[in-house]
Amino acid sequence: MTAEAAMLPENAVKDADFSAIDKARVIEALSRVLPKTCLMHVDEDLRPYECDGLSVYRQLPLAVALPHTEAQVAAVIAACRALGVPVVARGAGTGLSGGALPHAHGVLLSLARLNRIVSLDPVARTAVVQPGVRNLAISEAAAPHGLYYAPDPSSQIACSIGGNVAENAGGVHCLKYGLTVHNVLRVRGVTIDGEIVEVGNAALDAPGYDLLALMHGSEGMLAVITEITVKLTPKPQLAQCVLAAFDDVVKAGEAVASVIAAGIIPAGLEMMDQPATAAVEEFVHAGYPLDAKAILLCESDGTPEEVAEEVGRVCEVLSAAGATEVRVSQTEEERLRFWAGRKAAFPAAGRISADYFCMDGTIPRRRLGEMLLAIQAMERKYQLRCINVFHAGDGNLHPLILFDANVGDELARAEAFGGEILELSVSLGGTITGEHGVGVEKVGHMCAQFSDLERNTFFRVKAAFDPDGLLNPGKAVPTLNRCAEFGHMHVKGGQLPHPDIERF
Repeated sequence: MTAEAAMLPENAVKDADFSAIDKARVIEALSRVLPKTCLMHVDEDLRPYECDGLSVYRQLPLAVALPHTEAQVAAVIAACRALGVPVVARGAGTGLSGGALPHAHGVLLSLARLNRIVSLDPVARTAVVQPGVRNLAISEAAAPHGLYYAPDPSSQIACSIGGNVAENAGGVHCLKYGLTVHNVLRVRGVTIDGEIVEVGNAALDAPGYDLLALMHGSEGMLAVITEITVKLTPKPQLAQCVLAAFDDVVKAGEAVASVIAAGIIPAGLEMMDQPATAAVEEFVHAGYPLDAKAILLCESDGTPEEVAEEVGRVCEVLSAAGATEVRVSQTEEERLRFWAGRKAAFPAAGRISADYFCMDGTIPRRRLGEMLLAIQAMERKYQLRCINVFHAGDGNLHPLILFDANVGDELARAEAFGGEILELSVSLGGTITGEHGVGVEKVGHMCAQFSDLERNTFFRVKAAFDPDGLLNPGKAVPTLNRCAEFGHMHVKGGQLPHPDIERF
């Protein structure tokens, strides 16, 4: 890279200053393009939008826009662009990294009312949906045709497909069926100029650069999504889940690597440690063995013959890897009960702790046991409990750090605990996020993972779509001075909340 190319753009040198924005002018401009019922700007009406699923950080926006149509979305964005006002897009608000946290001097653009399934083609196995459609609603609409939408984040009953694209969400079955990016054919959206653009198409491939993949995980920083074409998958004839118990977390981690090394790609491969199974069992009574130090859930699906063959191989591999108990679901009810426990891990944590941080690092599968042992040491170091649930098949960690923000410095210790997990993820050959995004939660740790030149490239991509930096500013990619603050304030494992953001 040349010296000229290595120069950082201005918006990477310092954070933009939006403090001079006149709220009255913003409300007046939005009132000209939206019906009265689609605009809120009184504090008590804004409170429900002050945070997403990461509720420890909160911020009221100047206003909330709730358009009904794509044309209204474009009009809102054009009005904000004319006034130099930041725009933060929001789906269902279930995100866990603060990606939809409002900007203090900006407009929160809610896509919740764009919630129609536009069309469903069972022959082509596709559906065209608006961004506010719930993930699970797509599968419910496709069910009469023997189809479903494969990505299944644990929040699928509530999370929206637009947010899934913005964060490139996964789920317990992403090992075999892929993340959101692998199940979307086309995305339609509005740029900061108010222009309608489409990337991808109904075919298996599209000409030109792969902007469709670029849009996934872009966290609302490149465009505001207004329509998505998703792929639908035939329902398997049969699915069975193997539950394996281990008396040692390292053995369980090594068993995950053994399954993949055997050439088996199960539909799902999840891991939970003993504190997690104890919390879940009390909540949903999934039938988990509470004496196990860790359990694995490994699902096979397909024809009855395929499932029988794969389940047999899985049981052999897990037994050879040291499993103390191996069970195979015998009924659909039992299979769903196994998975209900895993999917209830987050609410189960909420039952036993006033607050929790859900972390989201990714590491090589072979390092899972090493990470679990390190987290146990961190529990002693920070004097906080942590329950662990992993998308073990692809090394995606979801440690849940339990704390009470109303007790002393527990919030600060929880932030430091989470930061140390993220840094260890990087040092073990992984990344600071697998599917929850960077948002504000991990923006400081981008400085630890990526160099100035790499972040410069990110900013140049951002500038190609949004040269004035109005779409979701201050998220995902840190500016130079944010990294300088991180380096100055940073204690091993510490977090860097933005100075303008309230912490409860």
